[in-house]
Amino acid sequence: MEQTIDPTLGPVLARTGDERAVLDSFLDFHRGVVLRKVRGLSDADARRRLVPSATTLAGLVKHLTMVERNWFPTLLAPEAGDVYLTATEDEVAHFTIGEEDTVAALVEAYERACDRSREVVARFDLDHVVPHPQLGEVSVRWILVHMIEETARHAGHADILRELTDGSTGAL
Repeated sequence: MEQTIDPTLGPVLARTGDERAVLDSFLDFHRGVVLRKVRGLSDADARRRLVPSATTLAGLVKHLTMVERNWFPTLLAPEAGDVYLTATEDEVAHFTIGEEDTVAALVEAYERACDRSREVVARFDLDHVVPHPQLGEVSVRWILVHMIEETARHAGHADILRELTDGSTGAL
């Protein structure tokens, strides 16, 4: 049985696009998957720990929001007060869920962070290189590929957590 692919999906639309269009579309696709996994859940379900680690659906969205800020505005267009968080600082800050961290607030913050990331990264060529506090230098191309990997990895985590929460499956 032949399956058809939704032709409106960004990666499908960009299948013959230039490198930037392909990278941007895959990152946006995985960002959308993460949002679809948390939408429609109660705050309690999004906070519920279903695995031994501190990973929750709410925590994944909070983490990815901070990752967006870390890799795009903080590295490419830092403003006063921007501080790059290391992996250790990352884990504590990102996965800790407070009372103010409702699904609605987390989704809104993630969408704002993604919008800001798109706006910032669009200003730079893929070959543009910036200093990184741990890696030395990184190119915009490398940042985009890393963010696709990071977001897709956590979209997979979200997939499993959502299925464990209410049985919902699928990327779309």
